[in-house]
Amino acid sequence: MPNSRPLIAALVAVGALCPVRGLDAQAAALHVPVVIDTLDNGLVLMVHEDSSAPIVNVNVWYHVGSGDEKPGRTGFAHLFEHLMFMGSEHAPYPEFDRRLEAAGANNNGSTTEDRTNYYEEGPANALPLMLWLEADRMGWMLPTMDSAKVDLQRDVVKNERRQSYENQPYGMVWDHLPRMLYDASHPYSWPVIGSMADLSAASLEDVKQFFREYYAPNNAAIVVAGNVKAADVKALAERYFGAIPRGPAISRPTPEATPLRGDTLLVLEDRVQLPRLYYAWHTVRGWAPDDAALDLAAYVLTGAKNSRLTKEMVYEDQTASSVSAFQDGKRLAGEFMVIATARPGTTLPTLQQTIDAEIARLAADGPTARELEQAQNAFEAGFLDGLESVGRKADRLNAYYYQLGVPDAFQRDIDRYRAVSADDVRRVVRTYLTGPRAVISVVPQGQASMAARERMTP
Repeated sequence: MPNSRPLIAALVAVGALCPVRGLDAQAAALHVPVVIDTLDNGLVLMVHEDSSAPIVNVNVWYHVGSGDEKPGRTGFAHLFEHLMFMGSEHAPYPEFDRRLEAAGANNNGSTTEDRTNYYEEGPANALPLMLWLEADRMGWMLPTMDSAKVDLQRDVVKNERRQSYENQPYGMVWDHLPRMLYDASHPYSWPVIGSMADLSAASLEDVKQFFREYYAPNNAAIVVAGNVKAADVKALAERYFGAIPRGPAISRPTPEATPLRGDTLLVLEDRVQLPRLYYAWHTVRGWAPDDAALDLAAYVLTGAKNSRLTKEMVYEDQTASSVSAFQDGKRLAGEFMVIATARPGTTLPTLQQTIDAEIARLAADGPTARELEQAQNAFEAGFLDGLESVGRKADRLNAYYYQLGVPDAFQRDIDRYRAVSADDVRRVVRTYLTGPRAVISVVPQGQASMAARERMTP
């Protein structure tokens, strides 16, 4: 549901020169070598050789998420994340986990609005097992799908929803907020986990059809990263995945988000002790020209102890126990959020006044040179830190491929943050964060008077 600067470790892990200001551009280019192949059935295979440790990571992305669902049929992408661990024709449940654990490997998966991913990581000699298991559930899971499995995992997902939404303090925000930001026909207008009604209504045939449409090799990409050889990986992939037939061509929706016409306020009374304020604005999709500047604006506001809102609200005035801000650029659209939890005795209008005043000041004057440099350095340090792990490299390679069509976009990613100017930050704050927004107040039961008010003038 986001720092030190370990340059030497990152250089060793990547096996390439790390970009440093002032060095020759060619010598400073960050390069993560990848060998790309596409099987006859459309499956994309990417291999990154990294011999720094005798481990391997297999990272599979299916290009389907809750944003590919339809009204009345929500929650299928996340339901499938669970069903994929329920066994396949040649590895019946619980053989998937049992065999990987016996080999010293681990595995997991996750679902977002835009993709579903699965990974295995462990000793390099376990690679044939990992690929065989992934191929078996891609090509031979449907024959084992039955009502008992669907009903079991449907109940598991419903219980997960209860734990994460209905029975989680502040949890229902994530059920209401999508509907406040997007109209009912937009695929981001429901939460990734789906609705209870849609989960209950899903039939066995509905689930099978979802698998036929989206869980096909031509809608998937696999990254293998670690102590491997690209030729050996390709031979294994051909052996295990080559016989799986291509699925139907997929037409993806690309609806535009309807702009908010004005501020929308919602008050939720919950079993909480401290009120919490949520601001959300429409912004831009991931990798759009203003995406990086919005990320850096979030850091200037709350990314460090000396960031504007954190310093003022948490440490100086002590009106908030926590405050965070982030830009969430997805495939179809993006949102910028500010979340602040009040300290005992503080109401949400008090937090509003500080947040609104600081956003207005940033929109008018922009960040200082020192603030911008700190934000850019912190991003780059965190970015390089992520390159120490083959698993995180594998996931980023898959993300870049899906977002840009090119897996090795590491230098391009860093460059877009380096190119942001103070005026860019000022402009994006003024453009996106001073307009209509969704405002949610979560307050203790019976304490609606603590909720946020209509827009306040700083």
